[in-house]
Parts: sequence; structure tokens; C-alpha cells
Amino acid sequence: AADVWSVTSFKELHRDALEAERWNLLHPANPERVPYVTECLAGRPGPVVAVSDYVKALPESIARFVPGRMLTLGTDGFGRSESRAALRDFFEVDAKHIALATLVGLMREGKLSFEDVTHAMRELEIDPAKRNPMNT
Repeated sequence: AADVWSVTSFKELHRDALEAERWNLLHPANPERVPYVTECLAGRPGPVVAVSDYVKALPESIARFVPGRMLTLGTDGFGRSESRAALRDFFEVDAKHIALATLVGLMREGKLSFEDVTHAMRELEIDPAKRNPMNT
């Protein structure tokens, strides 16, 4: 099972986290404030996979405030004209790549084997030798 969250604004989550960080710095005698994203994800099991139809830098802006390890998928490229489905596949932000990122996160936590992940890659028809879309 997995939890799926929708982020309305990575920018606002980042701004909230920076505000908490600043407040904590300027008020060391007071109890620390916890960023909203940290509070929401605290104690949740499993990997966090952040996905955006925009550049990876946007979800990466909250990575240090996410408990545990966060894997990020985004469309670091430009100048392509295709259907949304084709673009999401090209930039590796479609459902099969989200599933792969989740499986790799579970493998890194010791909950899946390398063989499980490579089997899934074959089933999902993901080519690890595919050229990086950021370089095309």
C-alpha cells in the first residue's frame, strides 16, 4: 500500500519551511516550530517520491524538510512538443517511473531486493540504457 499526496504548491511548502527555520533561529529559547511538510510526513513509513511536470528543482526545494530520503522526478528539459503522455514518458515522470522510484526507495530501505527491482523494470519496460532526457 502507498499514500499519495497532492502538492498544490512546492513554493509555499518551501516558504513555510524557511519561515519555521528562521523563527527557530531567532527564537532559540522557544520551542521549535516544525515545517508543515515535516509535520505531515513525520512517522510515515516508506520512501517519499516527489514528482513534478516542472523541473526537479521545484520539489527538491523541500527535500531537506522531508523526514527520511526523498527521490525526485521532474522534467529537466525544454523545447519538446508531444502529447502529455509522451512527454511524461520521455521525461520519466509517468506512472511507471513513479512506481520504479518507489520500488528503488523500498530497496534502499531493505524492504525489496535488487532482483525485485530489476524484475519490475523488465515488466514496466524501462530501459536503464535510455539516454538521459536532460541531455537530449
